[in-house]
Amino acid sequence: MVSSDAKVTLPFLDTPGAPPIDSEADSWRRWTVIGLLSLAAIIAYISRSNIAVALAMPDFCRAFGLSETGRGTVNSAFFWAYAALQIPAGWVVDRYRVKWTYAFGLLFWCVASAGTSVVTSVEQLIALRILVGIGESVSVPASAKWIRFNFAERRRGLAMGLYMTGTKIGPAVGAPLAAWLIARHNWRTMFFVVGASGLLWLIPWIFMVTDNNGNRSQRPIKASIEKTLSFRLLFASPVIWGTVIATFSYMYFVYFCLTWMPAYFMERRHLSLTQMGMYTFFSFGGMAVVAALGGWFADTAIGRGGDPVSVRKWFTILGFGFACTELVGARSASLHTALIFSIVSLSGLGLATANYWALTQTLVPASAIGRVTGVQNCAASVAGIVAPIFTGWLKQRTGSYEGPMFACCAFLVAGVIAYIFMVKERYAPRAEL
Repeated sequence: MVSSDAKVTLPFLDTPGAPPIDSEADSWRRWTVIGLLSLAAIIAYISRSNIAVALAMPDFCRAFGLSETGRGTVNSAFFWAYAALQIPAGWVVDRYRVKWTYAFGLLFWCVASAGTSVVTSVEQLIALRILVGIGESVSVPASAKWIRFNFAERRRGLAMGLYMTGTKIGPAVGAPLAAWLIARHNWRTMFFVVGASGLLWLIPWIFMVTDNNGNRSQRPIKASIEKTLSFRLLFASPVIWGTVIATFSYMYFVYFCLTWMPAYFMERRHLSLTQMGMYTFFSFGGMAVVAALGGWFADTAIGRGGDPVSVRKWFTILGFGFACTELVGARSASLHTALIFSIVSLSGLGLATANYWALTQTLVPASAIGRVTGVQNCAASVAGIVAPIFTGWLKQRTGSYEGPMFACCAFLVAGVIAYIFMVKERYAPRAEL
């Protein structure tokens, strides 16, 4: 195997924005900020997943007169603006500093989430979900930008894995938390508590993160690189298109689980509200653990001489394969088997979580990370629109959850094909200085 240090063709090695070697104190600060980014992801995913728990409640659906397709529409409303703003958000993150961009975004989405507690019509409900999506649109591009400029390749998988655990802990904690608040109080209290409590994150973020975080060495190289690495050059690369397809496939399954798993557990497997929250916790909690471990194991393999592109790509493909085992549970009449594979499939997908994001950072020049992350997260967000609506339509047409789960598997296979044939180092976009 060729050492990653010798692969001079990779963009992260020939870009002036590579992270410098820092002191022990600065290293501690950077890992602490990773913790804050992960916590922000938890807050974001609780805010976007709590609606799925409310929609699993018959009283909530009757209050707004929602059909199966209507439930899917409300579940997807968050992603309408979130998807549309990913590329502009990536540009904003590339252009401005991470600290205040992220702070204003979190303030906006937490206030909108808390405001959901006072809605009285389905139109108002959809409008508030759209506003939450607008606020959260900067979260992933800003986090990826900060990690790219503060961590070297040999540590980036673990850093990305720890950050991405927040996107899994969020729904893992959010479902039982929302269920408990609804059971103890009501859905209005649940939305207010979830939204308002997230604002506390701003205190350590503002005091700990300095203005230059996420922008190291960016300004001196910006003009020379962006002049040649345009959107046209980026989209001419099969790597970008392969990444878009695979990201959509990955997130289609995740958003199926995020938006319909609570209803699946209660309607198809006849679990109680408390049991539903517990198994949702184990499914997404397992994914969070595997995501961190998958990033660490990949970093270890790369540190021992493994090719970064090959290592991260095959970890991702293996994760997609584990996710397809959901079909075993879907077709089983056994409650025990169904619940086991609900946990195994989503947890196994965690092998891909850190690595498919880190792979993008490996193959894309540093100056374009904000924009490319925006494109990638736009594909993820489109999956958030399609998955809940298409699932609701399939369920209404077939009367079961098997059809929607077969659709998840078909998309995952498409993602594997994209990684094998399109996401290759020789197709990576390069800036010609």
